[in-house]
Amino acid sequence: MLLPVLLLSTLGFASSVSAAFGFTKSGNNYVIDAGSSEPLIFTVSGTSCDITSIKYRNVELQGPTKGSHISSGLGSATVSATQISGSSGQYVKVTCATSTLTHYMVVKSGDSTIYMATHITAEPDIGELRFIARLQSSKLPNEYPYGSASTTAGSTSTVEGSDVFVVNGQTRSKFYSSTRFIDKDAQCVYGGSDEIHVCMLAPQPESSSGGPFFRDIESNNAGDDTNLYWYMNSGHVQTEAWRTNVLHGPYMMTFSRSGVPSVKNADLSFFGELDVKGFVPTSSRGYVSGTASGVPSNFQTVVHWYNSAAQYWTIASSNGAFKSPPMKTGSYTMVLYQGEYKVATATGVSVSSGGTTTKNIASTLAGHKSLWKIGEYDGQPTGFLNADKFLRMHPSDSRMGSWSPATYTVGSSSVGQFPMALFQNVNNPVTIKFNLASAPGAATLRIATTLSFAGSRPQAKVNSWSGPSPAAPTKIDSRGVTRGAYRGYGEVYDISIPSGTLVSGSNTITISSISGSSGTTFLNPNIIFDCVELFTG
Repeated sequence: MLLPVLLLSTLGFASSVSAAFGFTKSGNNYVIDAGSSEPLIFTVSGTSCDITSIKYRNVELQGPTKGSHISSGLGSATVSATQISGSSGQYVKVTCATSTLTHYMVVKSGDSTIYMATHITAEPDIGELRFIARLQSSKLPNEYPYGSASTTAGSTSTVEGSDVFVVNGQTRSKFYSSTRFIDKDAQCVYGGSDEIHVCMLAPQPESSSGGPFFRDIESNNAGDDTNLYWYMNSGHVQTEAWRTNVLHGPYMMTFSRSGVPSVKNADLSFFGELDVKGFVPTSSRGYVSGTASGVPSNFQTVVHWYNSAAQYWTIASSNGAFKSPPMKTGSYTMVLYQGEYKVATATGVSVSSGGTTTKNIASTLAGHKSLWKIGEYDGQPTGFLNADKFLRMHPSDSRMGSWSPATYTVGSSSVGQFPMALFQNVNNPVTIKFNLASAPGAATLRIATTLSFAGSRPQAKVNSWSGPSPAAPTKIDSRGVTRGAYRGYGEVYDISIPSGTLVSGSNTITISSISGSSGTTFLNPNIIFDCVELFTG
């Protein structure tokens, strides 16, 4: 979609060499020159669409053994290049076509950026849609913004699968480079004495899947290459169908010696002059505005719209006012989140070209008399044991707090003593002890979770009473917490406790992970907690 992008100027470090903008044919390959003061020249295979060379300031950055490409490479494609004179500049457009995919690479005269967009009519056979730049690790060894958490070069052992490793006594994985879509800005690799940054920037990913809180791989220095990714979709904790017959992008790979660029206030409307399949200009889009209410001020208020063709989101202001990004026309489902916890849904929100639809939305989270609460309903394991670490390391990492069966005492234990995850064969169960001034009669124990792995769900025992065994949740066929993921379908379990079960004085609740599946250590069935509350009314 058309979100603005501000690319940091490189003019302060201008090269003394000014290149000639355009493209030439060299055998089966296309050589594209951006004509920029900081010269960018790259080569595209005319048979496969792979980028086989990237020279920035006359330094080769492309990895030596594999190309940079869509998915794991298209294999073969019909590749063409054209030079276009537009109202706001000169462009070179490379088009790569297969039977189900059209990939575009665009260079704007004087701009050291490769702009890209990818139109698909079917999901690639490998089950994910990504662009991966395979760059020289000797020249670009460092990663931004999460540093060495995803640098697996120099690993001495493997922790899990073929993607979690030990380096210098710490667990590392490419999965530990992820950022929520709603927070995304630049993701970069960098290095050299003049600190070259190569960064991927993607305005709000309207054609991706998973909503505002989805996250995926961004970068990985794997030793042979330093890989820079833009994941448009994948099967990594997939909760929504992939969108096809849509354009993914524009997105861009920038080259700079002026630090990290930022998604800000530039104009990508020039794509409207380039005959790019599926591109919808701002003039053909519409908006939704309104007020979101009922979310306490200590939570982020997020409004989300989606249908089978697109997804959008925005953060409401402190008084609840919001306006959507420019949206494709159609009918949308609208969701309100308290943090990441879904608190309201509206359907049939219509967006028309050039119009602004007014639609208010209010939280439907019901009030009740809380006897105690551990955590907050924010759709995340915020504040719990190891919640401050798991995004960037494996649960087995020595920097983690101990995973052992915990006893939490209401009124004296800190939230940080309650485990963020309950692993069936590691720290099962968790015990909650509390005192009540009087017997409350019937009550409800609410166990809000964010993600289930291998069919795990919570079963509660309240004093001597054993609660029911919940049905298995919808399966997500993907590893979760071990890859730094926590967001699934967000199952909430309300357990009705019969009158007479809770007593005046001392009470005990145990919560156990149950499942008919099994696994080893941290790959055995587990759930991630959002909030646990005991209430009446």
